[in-house]
Amino acid sequence: MSNIAKAFERGKAFIPFITCGDPDLETTAAVVRAAVLNGADLIELGIPFSDPTAEGPVIQDASLRALRGGVTTDKIFELVRELRRDVTVPMVFMTYANVVFSYGAERFISTCRDIGIDGLILPDLPFEEKEEFLPLCHQYSVDLISLIAPTSENRIAMIAREAEGFLYIVSSLGVTGMRSEITTDLAAIVEVVRKNTDIPCAIGFGISNPEQAAHMAALSDGAIVGSAIVRLLEQYGKDAPGYVGAYVKQMKDAVIHASI
Repeated sequence: MSNIAKAFERGKAFIPFITCGDPDLETTAAVVRAAVLNGADLIELGIPFSDPTAEGPVIQDASLRALRGGVTTDKIFELVRELRRDVTVPMVFMTYANVVFSYGAERFISTCRDIGIDGLILPDLPFEEKEEFLPLCHQYSVDLISLIAPTSENRIAMIAREAEGFLYIVSSLGVTGMRSEITTDLAAIVEVVRKNTDIPCAIGFGISNPEQAAHMAALSDGAIVGSAIVRLLEQYGKDAPGYVGAYVKQMKDAVIHASI
């Protein structure tokens, strides 16, 4: 069984996204631990990239701050090694195909296994091109996590059937960021997913408050939140861990009591 499945064993999962190195790697480590302490079931760690096409301005700015601060893929690998001394929840990287290519795909994916990364999310990797990385992911037991977007339509069943780890359902068109309301017919997407796989699915993009998180978790197996957390880091800097911890607790409580 995939280690990622553990995130969904205790009911609805809350999954925070954190940009590594914003404002620095020490703060990233403290934020991860605060999130886990307050109920995060799986951690998505963003490896900054200079051209993050799926990201809205909040996460784009965080990536640029991290890169300007001297963050590298190797430093992030060291961060994960250090976190794995006491953090036991599943962790996945979210980054871009170019980051993996430029590092060397086999070296990158084998290192993921060595340091305890359970999965890889590459939002710019089309489903049809996943064979670039899939054999290596299988070789090193790293789940290549697929995304389903509102535009996937007749491909949803196919993507679901081949899914690993968990399925990342994108709530709305466009880039990441907080939204006042989400209008996509997510129930219909989840229904197709459920008919084609037993792999859990979680909904992300645009979720920022407990009501949205509860609604998305009621529809699926969990909620993913990025921009709202990254904004707390932008606002509070090195003092952010306490604020992120309190936010995660509030969101996790909402997810646990999820109902439509």
